[in-house]
Amino acid sequence: MQRKSTSKPRVGQALAAALERVLRPLFRIVLRNHMSFKAFLDIAKHAYVEVAATEFRIPGKKQSTSRIALLSGLTRKEVQRLLDVPAANDKDSEAGERYNRAARVVAGWVRDTDFSDADGNPKVLALQDGTENGATFAELVRRFSGDIPFRAVLDELLRVGVVEKLADGTIRLKTRAYIPESGDADKLNILGTDVSDLVATIDHNIQHGAADPFFQRKVMYDNIPVDALQEFRRLSGAQAQAFLERLDKWLSQRDRDTNPETTGTGRMRTGIGIYYFEENMTSQKSEDS
Repeated sequence: MQRKSTSKPRVGQALAAALERVLRPLFRIVLRNHMSFKAFLDIAKHAYVEVAATEFRIPGKKQSTSRIALLSGLTRKEVQRLLDVPAANDKDSEAGERYNRAARVVAGWVRDTDFSDADGNPKVLALQDGTENGATFAELVRRFSGDIPFRAVLDELLRVGVVEKLADGTIRLKTRAYIPESGDADKLNILGTDVSDLVATIDHNIQHGAADPFFQRKVMYDNIPVDALQEFRRLSGAQAQAFLERLDKWLSQRDRDTNPETTGTGRMRTGIGIYYFEENMTSQKSEDS
């Protein structure tokens, strides 16, 4: 007697469990920002239809409303309505570009020896003149953010708390990475880019990991005393920042925006992300018992 395969139900169960774990922290953010479930559902439907329309085509055939409806489980009328609505990320493309330009300026400030001292620490910069070697904030922006006015970049970095303007008018970098201290919209923009990159990497490894794996690792223990957390935060933060700065230097030498002499074909977006996490296992066990 031939035994029926149970792989599909198991995959479905694993996917359902994985989605619930992914959605829990996401819904904490959604609820904290007062978004209704209906609003979330509309966004989810739109993304579902958009992915079905653009990434699940039959080769050589135009993707039809009927096929999208079949893939998504929505009605053709609902599919057409969603296709006619612009995507939320289209509306916020300006925020994404602002983030990218500001991040490049901060990375250049840390990486380029013209803007850092002998110990590798970012210099305090005059705004646009008064230095013999030309290491000014205006030159930093020109070098790493193209034709954007340096005062616009300064306003952005001041707004999110990444830099501060000192009493003598010079500019000091407060953190070695573009991490907004203020501005919820900017922090949520990072949620949209960083989480989607991680999920895309996991998806790639599910589909192609055996032949063409993307690097995806983490180190984790679940019985660490609270007393050790501060030291681990410091150690992991320092080593991760140093590692990312080395990779940033390598990539910047091959990026056409910062190094126009770069040769080669195509245009790819690539990078690597590191994140820290912790969870209170004691309270979790007490809730379960």
